[in-house]
Amino acid sequence: MNKKKRDRLFKTILHLLVWAFILGLPLYAVKRMNLDNRFLLIYYTFTGINGLIFYINYLVLVPKLFFQKRKYRYYLSALVLVACFYFVSGVTNKLLFDKLPGNRPSEQFNGPPEKRREPGPPRGGLIRQGFPIGDAHLMGYSSSALFIVFFSLGLKVLERQSEIEKMQEEMERAKLNSELAFLKNQISPHFFFNTLNNIYSLISINQDDSQKAILKLSKLMRYLLYESEHGNTKLNQEIDFMNNYIDLMKLRMSDKVSLSVSFPDQYEDIDIPPLLFVPFIENAFKHGISYREKSLISLSMLITRDSVTFKCFNSKVKKNGDGEKENSGIGLENVSKRLNLLFPGKHDLKISSTEDTFEVLLFISFA
Repeated sequence: MNKKKRDRLFKTILHLLVWAFILGLPLYAVKRMNLDNRFLLIYYTFTGINGLIFYINYLVLVPKLFFQKRKYRYYLSALVLVACFYFVSGVTNKLLFDKLPGNRPSEQFNGPPEKRREPGPPRGGLIRQGFPIGDAHLMGYSSSALFIVFFSLGLKVLERQSEIEKMQEEMERAKLNSELAFLKNQISPHFFFNTLNNIYSLISINQDDSQKAILKLSKLMRYLLYESEHGNTKLNQEIDFMNNYIDLMKLRMSDKVSLSVSFPDQYEDIDIPPLLFVPFIENAFKHGISYREKSLISLSMLITRDSVTFKCFNSKVKKNGDGEKENSGIGLENVSKRLNLLFPGKHDLKISSTEDTFEVLLFISFA
């Protein structure tokens, strides 16, 4: 059963429970307070009239007229509805009080001449052509009918607003999924572009190492194509992916590069979105390695039960060419967008850049 059918079933059950309470309450009152059974007949008759007013307005007038541009049609229709049932209630009122034992208002007109009373205004108002138009009946009916009309109107408006909010949430969720898919697809080609360049450079230096690099790359591709396609992934798989990537990058490092990696060995595994930290590592290796002068890369991660703190620090290496500068921020920009979409208000990304160093500090809360 889908969500829409469950909501409809819940609404139906709620209406039935309310009516069960409304119809069952007078039975308890009659038994508890020793009321006459005529009370039940009057109560259920006018409850039925009020129920018709409620559902005609709730199911027909409000959906078809109120949510349209010309709302005056709804107000005119609601006024006609109230007026029509006013006469219905008047006829019902006369029939009930004429038929119930002990209530014979017609005797004042149809009895023997010696018992016939002069027609006069009965209590509660006049009777003209069978319709009560007395002030008491008019005020009582008008107040109850208008309350029912406005109550059903408000209930339908609230339900429609709730439906609109649910639709907006579904649209935002669909938009989030599409943007995440787009960002992920944009990260992957960017990642492979740099990795293949590294392997190409390695082939001319050491064939054995290049074969190992291809094997490492195949593991990375397997993770990207299969493991990360299921939405979230396990943190231990993400860490294995980062270690494989770092091992791949180490094959082309010179002795002048100081690399420090501190990932925990024991931690409570949690689900996280894939490829959150790789762009920072990729950026560090791309812009923090020098073959001529000393350079530094430091990677660390602290994991608790409900949070992850990732730190990436690297030295800056000045490179010639505007192309490198233009493409250097693609991965970092994407991961920043992903964090805003995935962890709104639950993450803190700090990027510090100087002339010689670049540092990233990312905190994510899963609580």
